[in-house]
Amino acid sequence: MTDPRTLPAPDRVADGQAKIARLVSGLRQVILGKEQTIDEIVASLLARGHVLLEGLPGLGKTELVKALSRLLSLDFRRIQFTPDLLPTDITGSHILQERDGRKEFVFHPGPVFTNLLLADEINRASPKTQAALLEAMQERRVTTFGETRPLPDPFFVLATQNPIELEGTYPLPEAQLDRFMFKVDVAGVDRAVLEEILITRIHGEPPPLAPVLSAAELRDLFALVDAVHMPRPVAAYIARLVAASHPASADAPDPVRTFVKYGSSPRAAIAIGAASRALALLRGRPGVGFDDVRQVARPAMAHRLVLDYTARLEGWDGRRVIDALLAAIPEIERGLPQTLEAR
Repeated sequence: MTDPRTLPAPDRVADGQAKIARLVSGLRQVILGKEQTIDEIVASLLARGHVLLEGLPGLGKTELVKALSRLLSLDFRRIQFTPDLLPTDITGSHILQERDGRKEFVFHPGPVFTNLLLADEINRASPKTQAALLEAMQERRVTTFGETRPLPDPFFVLATQNPIELEGTYPLPEAQLDRFMFKVDVAGVDRAVLEEILITRIHGEPPPLAPVLSAAELRDLFALVDAVHMPRPVAAYIARLVAASHPASADAPDPVRTFVKYGSSPRAAIAIGAASRALALLRGRPGVGFDDVRQVARPAMAHRLVLDYTARLEGWDGRRVIDALLAAIPEIERGLPQTLEAR
């Protein structure tokens, strides 16, 4: 059975790619030497997903998020997560006020009611406070005192965490990690980039940015990403990758069977599909290719794996396991032709 969806028109694809290029160009003016990281974040944004940024201090994670808000003219709020932060500091709370001679509780929205929320050092807050974001990230709404309120559209959470700060931190539970479409590792830069920063930026301040996309253009890009064609063989490849991340799968490679306790959730497949559509549009293509899937598989799947304790002892992490998975699972499923299997 053929897929009834048709490819988006070439002029729409070219127009969408040009708009995305303006956004990418603006981000590359702020963050130097991080082309792949920027592409991954933009792809997640266009797929309407949340992103967890992990890296050492001073690598520009916070500045990248602020640049996104300026380039897209989105309402932006920042929450500095600390051990004493309360859930109501995120969602908002009811305050007793006097109106027309009567006292009543009035809801005051918290910083989560925004378009782009920066959750800075998210792993420094307690699990109870982290849980305040679960409903917001998944369902784009907040429930307080039995009343549910929708969040602005669009709504994105970009969170940061420092991998070396262990004392006074609370690792994100699997349910929280699963809400993030991507976990992006922000690495350091080489000396050529450092030299460019020293020459072009006094005190390290990034250049001023002007908006490059309006709210209407961003909504059009969302619709265009959804229209990018997903060929059935590519969808089958995504399904086999996610299924093979479970150690009980017959297709699981040896590193998965040895080091993985629990594989990726179905959200991983959904995330790969959505992000690969966005990446294809970023590259000016009307349909998803295998290369798009391979690029987004690592940031979409690695943080969703639950590894055995022996993995750390042997020097394996989630990304290394995904690399082994990509090497082991062929793009086209091997097997006998259907005509022979039927006999």
